[in-house]
Amino acid sequence: MTKCIPVPDLAATAPPGCMPDSRAVAARFAALSHPARIEILKHLSASNSCCCREVVDHFDLAQSTISQHLKILVEAGLVRFEPDRQRSRYAVDRVALAEISASLNALINSCCSTSR
Repeated sequence: MTKCIPVPDLAATAPPGCMPDSRAVAARFAALSHPARIEILKHLSASNSCCCREVVDHFDLAQSTISQHLKILVEAGLVRFEPDRQRSRYAVDRVALAEISASLNALINSCCSTSR
């Protein structure tokens, strides 16, 4: 069985430019709304990439459930999917996570501004 390959903890920064629109931000937050998907992101973030089987082996969930969660994360743009011969590889999109962090930070700053 192939093991996940660890990578150093990288502090991703959001690229300069405009903030994503509210619908795009909401779609990404919706993908983060399930505890299993957050745990999957944590697991994937410790590696360059993992195949679905490696993720399944780490959790007490059915393969079909993990696949569905991965699909949602890929569709939200938080995880990248790469076909790799007979196995599919999944990796966290660190730039997308940095963008969601920046979006949340901007929202909090705009709502909690001391000047009114």
